[in-house]
Amino acid sequence: MASTADRVPRYDGLADWYDRLNAPWAEGNRDALLDLLGPGEGLCLDLGCGTGQNLPALRATGRAVIGLDFSADQLRLARPRLGPGDALVRADAAALPFADAVFPAVAVLWLSTDVDDFAAVLREAARVLRPGGTLVYYGAHPCFTGPHSEDRPDGGRVVHPTYRTVDWHQPAPWWREGGIRERLGMRHLPLAELLNAFIDAGLATTRVVEPPDGPVPRVLALRAVKA
Repeated sequence: MASTADRVPRYDGLADWYDRLNAPWAEGNRDALLDLLGPGEGLCLDLGCGTGQNLPALRATGRAVIGLDFSADQLRLARPRLGPGDALVRADAAALPFADAVFPAVAVLWLSTDVDDFAAVLREAARVLRPGGTLVYYGAHPCFTGPHSEDRPDGGRVVHPTYRTVDWHQPAPWWREGGIRERLGMRHLPLAELLNAFIDAGLATTRVVEPPDGPVPRVLALRAVKA
């Protein structure tokens, strides 16, 4: 298996395109993100910060933000979005370069479909989170958004039998042409495995929401705390 140093970040070379594509999503989910995280102080780790489109929202809660991503190309675009007290770190989300219990808050946004082992990422997030600290998760709704999900003209969605396939998925005929997943692929976790990853990491869920986006939700978000 290749080491972290040998791996080529999936988003390198795509950062400018991705930043334009994702901008409406980042803006549209801002209010729900702010509501879940709530006001606070100290540091917030933005785990998988990408091009930094969520840095202003996280900073608006009163926290300084440490953005972490594996893609130097994405961090290039995140840098101008830093505020006073913010910083960026290039590292693997499954092997965080931080001591235990140093962050009062961690945001894990749109990461579960991009990493090889989401459970390992959550264990690391829980390790660096202080006892009583808050973790906010935002991601593709595992039941209705994924490699198994096909959009219908009436706004509904068809769920294909690949829902239970826990792996990287190759593009299927029903995937949206020109989308991020068609270009990069997508790793999928069914709902039970996703929620069990939080339980196994020692995180207690305190709120779950499906932010508004048409009649069938595309997003699953939750707030959890570390005991």
